[in-house]
Amino acid sequence: MSNDDMELVRGSGNVFKDFGDANPDLEQGKAILAARIINILEERGLSIRKAAALTGYQHADFARIRKVDLGRFTLDKLVKMVNALDDENEVYVDFRPRDSMNVELGQHQAM
Repeated sequence: MSNDDMELVRGSGNVFKDFGDANPDLEQGKAILAARIINILEERGLSIRKAAALTGYQHADFARIRKVDLGRFTLDKLVKMVNALDDENEVYVDFRPRDSMNVELGQHQAM
């Protein structure tokens, strides 16, 4: 394949929107929270069973999150799971124009 055969397309910043998902903002929010949960598990060296014992959630929930099988999860459940794993961080929603968004996974940047 040569460079002439390729077309560069700039994404919207939301892969779920780019692929035509019915609820792209919800899916992106769930994916960001799931990624944070996975990061916490890895940072703390927690197995899914240890995370379940620590939080009271089922180990199957953590297994689904690790497999990025998020269909059974609501946004609020994922927020509660993040909070149960890590009470040092705060989860919040920030509203601002889309063109000024600079999303860094797991962290908020002041603009």
